Amino acid sequence: MCGIVGYIGHRDAYPIVLKGLQRLEYRGYDSAGIALFDDGELKLCKTKGKVSDLKEKMENSIETSGKVGIGHTRWATHGEPNDVNSHPHYSNSGDLVIIHNGIIENYDSLKKELKKRGYTFKSETDTEVLVNLIEDVIQKEGVKLGKAVQIALNQTIGAYAIAVFDKKKPDEIVVARLGSPLAIGVGEEEFFVASDASPFIEFTNNAIYLEDGEMAVVRLHKGVKIRKIKDDTLVDPYIHELQMNLEQIEKGGYDHFMLKEIYEQPSAISDTYRGRMLPDKGIIRMAGVDDNIERIANARRILIVACGTSWHAGLVAEYIFEDLARIPVEVEYASEFRYRNPIITENDVVIAISQSGETADTMAAIKLAKEKGAFVFGVCNVVGSSISRETNAGAYTHAGPEIGVASTKAFTTQITVLTLMALKLAKHKGTISNSDFRFHLQELERIPEKVKEALNSDEHIRGIADIYKEATNCLYLGRGFNFPVALEGALKLKEISYIHAEGYPAAEMKHGPIALIDEQMPVVVIATKKGHYEKVVSNIQEIKSRKGKIIAVVTDGDTEVRELADHVIEVPETIESLTPLLTTIPLQLLSYHIAVMLGRNVDQPRNLAKSVTVE
Repeated sequence: MCGIVGYIGHRDAYPIVLKGLQRLEYRGYDSAGIALFDDGELKLCKTKGKVSDLKEKMENSIETSGKVGIGHTRWATHGEPNDVNSHPHYSNSGDLVIIHNGIIENYDSLKKELKKRGYTFKSETDTEVLVNLIEDVIQKEGVKLGKAVQIALNQTIGAYAIAVFDKKKPDEIVVARLGSPLAIGVGEEEFFVASDASPFIEFTNNAIYLEDGEMAVVRLHKGVKIRKIKDDTLVDPYIHELQMNLEQIEKGGYDHFMLKEIYEQPSAISDTYRGRMLPDKGIIRMAGVDDNIERIANARRILIVACGTSWHAGLVAEYIFEDLARIPVEVEYASEFRYRNPIITENDVVIAISQSGETADTMAAIKLAKEKGAFVFGVCNVVGSSISRETNAGAYTHAGPEIGVASTKAFTTQITVLTLMALKLAKHKGTISNSDFRFHLQELERIPEKVKEALNSDEHIRGIADIYKEATNCLYLGRGFNFPVALEGALKLKEISYIHAEGYPAAEMKHGPIALIDEQMPVVVIATKKGHYEKVVSNIQEIKSRKGKIIAVVTDGDTEVRELADHVIEVPETIESLTPLLTTIPLQLLSYHIAVMLGRNVDQPRNLAKSVTVE
């Protein structure tokens, strides 16, 4: 949530910060602001709305010169989305300016104490409290900005990524993080600060990722000095060489990032298994699994923790792990996991799944699992992210940047990684024959081409979307491996079209949801030939007899369901455990086209954020 961008160097800061905010729009936000420093003057402009609104307001109201700048896109927590609550925020003296992601949980008690000392507040935000707390430390303790930030943060409770500037110290920006990501781009006589590397990738491919509980003083001509917030110990900075390129974060001719990312899935899946899977030799190589194979294979159970789409990928993995590797699996919402006093032992393996690798709830679940002695394996997409550093081992999905808030290629690449992992464990344990193992690898290798075939139904799906775009409710039904796909399909429709939708196991329909079915209710049914086909056909007949409108996802060449359904979308045939990689494609496209036809902001749906870094 929220986005931070900062620059200090020899270039004009405004265009860099503005473009950086545009690159971070995928994170979800409701207001935006920029502060610039030029010739002893701090200039600030902020507004409710989009970065485009900020650009218009800024260029009509202030001079945009200056070699130092910080900018922010805000997702409201404390105080409604409006101009006053937008970031950046000044201290009472006007010397300090701050941007902040996260939540200061004890802000109210801090605010009351600061009011007693004569401080006044213009906004309802916890962020304005923090900047004045830092100023209060400077005045009381007589310390420089970096030390004041450290002292102030040791008085706060919560999560944050911050960037602070003092106009009396025009050659430095102070940054810090706890639970919210922050990267520092290192260039030639210039530095960049951002929530992720996308805002500065065209200027430098060298980045320092702050760890939790670290702060940095970024000084022009002097470099970056990193310290632990808690005890002031120095930390040697590690500079990562970024693999991302500018083309990956541009739309590439597509109308929306989401559509681009749907169509990137064949290559994303290939990239995920490339170098790990050798079908001709019957080999899977995954360093994170290979190095810990006995620990994982001998687990009493596997616990999967995730949120949203990643949770759905975890549900698919539950079927795959239990079917292939015969290891008991439980799938937990990371947001609930640590609050129900879960039973975790050192004999458990916890798999944490997150596209961004920064999801706050999943990070908290990881920390709890490690405290209990469990082995924690991470699955994420972003190299150098918090989850990749906090887990005992893991695997990247190699999906490439996913900008659209509604995950698409993250889902299919997560399933790909988890399938490889399950197959590797099954082979090691002897729960799969050599011939079946090779057959699974060969089928997985064919999946990218089959996804391309599924994408060929795009125009047909657009026509179905046009028929049902005015629906107010929708049911999604699936069984076995495709029950989680039904949940994911319903989530996609909710996220980007704002149409109420629910996913159910098909057999559960008659235990309640069937009461909703009438001639106005579209019902999406996943009815591939593999897995409980006859049972699903019976469910379709039950819907048909109640005049429900049936949109069926079927295997190529199906005739039985075609006679019953109002609309049929075909996907290629594959083995049952791999069908989710194909059946999810038409559901993504259906949601996308309905949302576009309704005029929704597909890439940045209301109230949502790409990376949820607060509870």
